[in-house]
Amino acid sequence: MKRFSETKIPESDFLAMKKEVENQGMMTICTPFDEPSVDKIIEHDYDVIKIGSCSFTDWPLLEKIAATDKPVIASTASASFEQIDQVVSFFQHRDKELCIMHCVGAYPTQRENLQMNQLKLLQDRYPELAIGFSTHEEPDNIDSVKVAVGMGVKVFERHVAVDTPEYGINAYSSTPEQIDNWLASAEDAFVMSGVEGERYGITEKEITDLRGLKRGAFAKTDLKKGDKLTSENVFVAIPCTEEQIVANDMSKYTEYILTEDVPANGAINFAATTCKDLRENVLSIISQVRDIIVKSHIALPNKIELELSHHYGIEKYEECGCAILNCINREYCKKLIIILPGQDHPFHTHVKKEETFQVLYGDMDAVLDGKELPMKAGDMLTVERNVSHKFSSKTGCVFEEVSTTHYVNDSYYDDDAVMNNPNRKTKLTFRSDWLYKDLK
Repeated sequence: MKRFSETKIPESDFLAMKKEVENQGMMTICTPFDEPSVDKIIEHDYDVIKIGSCSFTDWPLLEKIAATDKPVIASTASASFEQIDQVVSFFQHRDKELCIMHCVGAYPTQRENLQMNQLKLLQDRYPELAIGFSTHEEPDNIDSVKVAVGMGVKVFERHVAVDTPEYGINAYSSTPEQIDNWLASAEDAFVMSGVEGERYGITEKEITDLRGLKRGAFAKTDLKKGDKLTSENVFVAIPCTEEQIVANDMSKYTEYILTEDVPANGAINFAATTCKDLRENVLSIISQVRDIIVKSHIALPNKIELELSHHYGIEKYEECGCAILNCINREYCKKLIIILPGQDHPFHTHVKKEETFQVLYGDMDAVLDGKELPMKAGDMLTVERNVSHKFSSKTGCVFEEVSTTHYVNDSYYDDDAVMNNPNRKTKLTFRSDWLYKDLK
């Protein structure tokens, strides 16, 4: 080939270039196009062997390269997924350290043909490999490298040339000045991309600037000491003060109890409340409930309302309470109720509702009008209106409750302490993926 034969240089010049690259503190990489060149790479002791796209499936050459102790970088222009899979498998079976490069073999590659999304495709398909970017965009294009950096790429290739009176520069090679601009663009992209693999450090300025846009908590009506803050007695609005509870502080896991009276429309400050973070309690309970559901092999819909009853506070849930999955509530009602091992649900009656229980898994000890009724999987029990009843389990159980319509405030507990506890329910949405994923 004329352009190769006319620009051929002696081995001493190769060694001089390699030495200068090393003097600049950089790794050395060389591309062989035949087997004798691989021998020269080993003789000259380059750090990495680069495979051009034209040689990507040149199996005799790949065999020669695989026999060396050098890491490999390979460009993939025009290769199908089947071919890439074959090459990746070939090198992995030989325990070679491999990086594959997205590359488009058009000289030069126009912007609309760069196919930058192939980087993400390769990252997803080969997560164990380093994925690089090597294509032949026009020399003044400094945008594509920023896109690649933003996609997490760490290996890049760019063609370089020096104009001489005898030889001009082709349409896809960069001058040293253009390379400077390209590298500066890459550096700018790395700066903008910031930290990787961890949450960035939040600054005080960011916190202060955003706080001014958050909604503060205010009393809807006159609130008394001892009241629990709920969506029924609190509203949120801009602006807020530095001392004020904001909407972002309020969640289903956080319980605020007033330690002093707050008038209607008054700001509710942290100093006027006590706070309990119930998240760890709730996650522990859900984990235990999940274990019983998994053991029971009961199929659940993807999304269902979960109600945790904790009659004497969530801290005592394992002693007294239950988990209720509310399946349907029309003229008829169905619930699935989970009781933990050693857990008790206290005496109560219903005035409007009649219900029938069937144990689906585990054991249940029911007490109906003072009569103890031990139950096992398959057993059924009907509880008529105005009949006092309770239930517990030694080893944990799941039972189905089928009833007439369920009405709020239709459960009358024998213990006044339960009746006077307005905060004995925590409502969540249960999703089936909770059965197998880590809870956070």
